[in-house]
Amino acid sequence: MCGIVGYIGEKNAVPILLEGLRKLEYRGYDSAGIAFLMGGNLGVRRSAGKLKNLESSIEAEISSGVGIGHTRWATHGRPCEANAHPHRCGRVAVVHNGIIENYAELKAELSKRGHRFSSETDTEVIAHLIDERLSNGLDLESAVRQSLGDLKGAYAISVVAEGRPDVLVAARAGCPLVIGLGAGEFFVASDLPPILGYTKETIFLDDYEMAILCREGVKVTDLYGKSREKEVCRVQWSPAMAEKGGYKHFMLKEIYEQPQSIRDTSLCRISPSGGVVFEDFSVPESVLRGARKAALIACGTSWHSCLIAKLWLEELARLPVEVDIASEFRYRNPIVGPDTLFVAVTQSGETADTLAAMREAKKLGAKAVTICNVVGSTAAREADGVIYTHAGPEIGVASTKAFTAQLTALFLLAVRIGTLRGIVDNEMAAFLLGELSAMPGKVEQTLSIMDEEMGRLARIFYKARDFLYLGRGYNYPVALEGALKLKEISYIHAEGYAAGEMKHGPIALIDEKMPVVVLAPSDDVFEKVASNIEEVRSRGGQVIAFTTDTDRRLEGKADYLYRVPDTVPCLTPILMAVPLQLLAYRIALLRGSDVDQPRNLAKSVTVE
Repeated sequence: MCGIVGYIGEKNAVPILLEGLRKLEYRGYDSAGIAFLMGGNLGVRRSAGKLKNLESSIEAEISSGVGIGHTRWATHGRPCEANAHPHRCGRVAVVHNGIIENYAELKAELSKRGHRFSSETDTEVIAHLIDERLSNGLDLESAVRQSLGDLKGAYAISVVAEGRPDVLVAARAGCPLVIGLGAGEFFVASDLPPILGYTKETIFLDDYEMAILCREGVKVTDLYGKSREKEVCRVQWSPAMAEKGGYKHFMLKEIYEQPQSIRDTSLCRISPSGGVVFEDFSVPESVLRGARKAALIACGTSWHSCLIAKLWLEELARLPVEVDIASEFRYRNPIVGPDTLFVAVTQSGETADTLAAMREAKKLGAKAVTICNVVGSTAAREADGVIYTHAGPEIGVASTKAFTAQLTALFLLAVRIGTLRGIVDNEMAAFLLGELSAMPGKVEQTLSIMDEEMGRLARIFYKARDFLYLGRGYNYPVALEGALKLKEISYIHAEGYAAGEMKHGPIALIDEKMPVVVLAPSDDVFEKVASNIEEVRSRGGQVIAFTTDTDRRLEGKADYLYRVPDTVPCLTPILMAVPLQLLAYRIALLRGSDVDQPRNLAKSVTVE
């Protein structure tokens, strides 16, 4: 999704803005720009393409104490300089994330009043609305506030204006925006990485709030001008956590950070007595114990983690579970009420569809829990209870460590509910949590073995046109996730299927050119999966099988056979995910793909 940065203070804003935009590149973009005030005059520099194009357009002598910047991911209007942000009208420059749904009507009305537009974007109407009100004598804060009242849709904006060198205005409705509080300097951004190098003191704006930043401080109001008291949140992430740390790509770094993120997410919640304790978890035990069903909601990779968690909750807690893609949930008239435990899973805590689903569930009376990675995010603030995945910032667009950290948190939740409902006794809880505690070491072992192996495998198959991924039970969602990783970053067509469904269609695709990845750990459905492997072999498909360490039953039955460490069957998805991440990464490298910023994708989808 598009990225916003802003600065006001005594330093030169320009290098701060450019560095901030660089730290937002992971969100995906096709153009970039900055606006600044220098000598009382408003300057704008924009360019299509990568940030280096923007940097080459900025003169070395430019210096300003206030400015805004933007990386754009095209929605309204093709990627080009004319459609790049900031958009200017007269004395006003605006950057905007989101979609203005009524921009066409606003543009028509403004055109009748003599306004002339230079872009195809929805954003430009915001600049025109504000400038018109400035011309009518309003101050910048009032002009922005009244203009926001005309907008329908989702937005996060930052605004600067000629003649107002000591103020920067920001506001949000449906798209994330965070304010950084420094010593005599203040920041605005759509995510934390641009701020981390300057301050850890932050304020997260809520929907329909506006922040007025000046050198003396920050004032937050609602859209009617009423002051809002905001909690200052201290972010624990360090700047180094958002850097590559010697790895070629963020994705590879984040794959290798999984042992630590699993450890950080789990060990602080496992009590010495063998139970699960969630810190600052405000959902009463009576709700967890008495729920008649659970609804798990997410998008993309997080949806795959929910599919696995469904099996955990049903087995360990005997709690019926529905899993929905967030964008479908509220359009199907869901049956949700006070006896429903609603769980929204989101890495960013800002995914628009997931937030909309959570609001719908709460409106229907459900208690809402969120599992997310960003302290102070919208999901964390709006949920009744939050379980943080302590994974640190995930910069790569293709999610890796967030997936396994989400699985860790969901497994802890399943054990906790199972214990409260009397399904999991103390002995079983201690055993399962002991297996989870061993998982960081087993992931480290998997990484040490598999990276080189997956590199060799990638060199064999990186020119393949199609892949098929098969799994059963706990590992069917891992097959979906493995296929998603491959197509996200290598652009190879890949499909994940429940192995038993292969004969209901996908088997028609199998020939000697088709690599088929099969997840076959030693579990209750191993024999079934082994039978599926024979069906692939009999049709000439090339079998790439992953099993567990001590199981030798697939010897000679796969073209390529790999083993992950032994663990209890219900936790094999965490280990099976790792080599599939590495395989996708190594294939993408060989194909020359932009691993961290794959085409057409955004890290966080903050508009529907």
